[in-house]
Amino acid sequence: MDGSFFELMNHGGYAMWVILGFSLVAVAVAIERAIAQWQFTTRARALADTVLRCLSRGAVDESRSACERSPSPLADVFLVGYERLHRGKPENVAAAVHRERQRVTQDLRAHLWVLATVGATAPFVGLFGTVIGIMSAMSSFEGDETVKFSMVSGPISQALVVTAAGILIAVAAVIIFNFFNQRAGRVSVEMKLLTDEFLEGLLDAPRPTKAKEGADGGREAA
Repeated sequence: MDGSFFELMNHGGYAMWVILGFSLVAVAVAIERAIAQWQFTTRARALADTVLRCLSRGAVDESRSACERSPSPLADVFLVGYERLHRGKPENVAAAVHRERQRVTQDLRAHLWVLATVGATAPFVGLFGTVIGIMSAMSSFEGDETVKFSMVSGPISQALVVTAAGILIAVAAVIIFNFFNQRAGRVSVEMKLLTDEFLEGLLDAPRPTKAKEGADGGREAA
């Protein structure tokens, strides 16, 4: 069985090994993206709900602490807003927050180009392997005066396996790419809505009044 496996993999000038490498890379990227996007929206919504509740009652420090404890990447977006709060114009704060949101959104699509490359390249690698396999099969009949179809059909069918494998891997890679790319798009829209809600709550939150309260207390004591 091991011999037949290696014989199959060596069809088409080792093109099957390249296709096998493509398949392993595609699986690795799919697993990595699944882990990266796992519960992304759920955690982002939970964090946004907590932060908005705190901001609605003016507990800015408490909402910031919730972001610092959260594992959600959306927390990095919100923390930029806290760092810029009261240090510039409201529109500058919003611009900084949205820049960070776009960075996080780009991270959602990280490594997807690998799947697109596999989907576009694997069929051609398979076709190349098939051509090499057919050329090799044909060269083995050069000294024969009579060539029967049964003598040719076997090597050709084996060479076509490489093309079939390349197409199979390409289809799988494209499906995985479309799934994660569409999911990243939905998450991006959700992050945009949550970020807009956060900015509304943050910029409308009351400013700290400790200094004012201290001054009033000092006047009363006087």
